[in-house]
Amino acid sequence: MFLLGLTGSIGMGKTTVAAMFMRQDVPVLSADEVVHELYAPNGAAVKPLGEAFPGCIVNAAVSRPHLSQQIIADKAALLRLEAIVHPLVAEKRQAFLEANRKANKALVVLDIPLLYETGAEKEVDAVVLVSTSAEEQRQRVLDRPGMTAEKLDAILQRQMPDTEKQKQAQHLINTGCSLEATQQQVDKLIADLSCSHGPTLGLR
Repeated sequence: MFLLGLTGSIGMGKTTVAAMFMRQDVPVLSADEVVHELYAPNGAAVKPLGEAFPGCIVNAAVSRPHLSQQIIADKAALLRLEAIVHPLVAEKRQAFLEANRKANKALVVLDIPLLYETGAEKEVDAVVLVSTSAEEQRQRVLDRPGMTAEKLDAILQRQMPDTEKQKQAQHLINTGCSLEATQQQVDKLIADLSCSHGPTLGLR
């Protein structure tokens, strides 16, 4: 089974591209969705995070704003958070991979926003980066409700520059075009992986 890492900075269109892979019957595991499940009521992260960060549980779920207040600018707190959440995410990922191996899936996608920042590129066979121009990225993000230029700048400071990601990724999908053109790029990538890996992938 070929593991394709999908990544891209905020506002690049990664979520849209992930949905395009799924439309082509390629399973996608979203790291963000896994964390959302872990933080939801009865999620596996609720109890340990509540014990480690008192006050972060609201309505039986992990409150991201309350949690953020306790870890912002506190590296030790961030490490405690990661020590709790990362193993839980890894368990979900392993279950996803095992299920798709049993289903004889030839290609699966791991959607990881901070793939390079966390060293997750070592866990996949190749990386596809979703990108667009800095101007387009900025406009998309600033159009979101509640977003400000200051918030965006703070987020970008925590992410590897897109230019650096482009140097490291094996594949690139440019979303600065129509949805149809973006889908064509996704379809071509699936076809290219089929050709380059042949019977190993077994893709049509």
